[in-house]
Amino acid sequence: MSSTDPNQSLYIKGLPEKIRVEEIKASLYTLFLTYGEILDIVIMKKDKMRGQAFVVFDDIASATAALRSLNGFSFYEKNITIQYAKSKSDAVAKLDGTYKPKLSVEDIKRKAASAAAMSATKRQRSSDSDSEDAKMGRVEESEDDDED
Repeated sequence: MSSTDPNQSLYIKGLPEKIRVEEIKASLYTLFLTYGEILDIVIMKKDKMRGQAFVVFDDIASATAALRSLNGFSFYEKNITIQYAKSKSDAVAKLDGTYKPKLSVEDIKRKAASAAAMSATKRQRSSDSDSEDAKMGRVEESEDDDED
């Protein structure tokens, strides 16, 4: 088990990487359905996520029963490791009204570029302001010199 608090989402690792996503998803659904209603199964084939999946149950009791029963289970001749997911799944967040759409890579890059541009503009304004202050200071000093 893990130190993550029990929740409706299970993180599974040790899945076979050479089998099609659709086939693994269907097999996981069949395997986990005996423990409760499944809201979602997420499998990604990106390099960092190969051999991993998330199974989201309708309730925590079902997720706990599946974790206890299937942790170490031989799935396509590989032993899978199951633990509670670290964060709430999108499926659960949508149900409880706390869902916030995730930003795409393009959106993140656009926001970063915008933030960098704003930061550069602020630095430029600050620099211009410092220059103005310096000029004003020199003007005031020269006016003070004239009064002496």
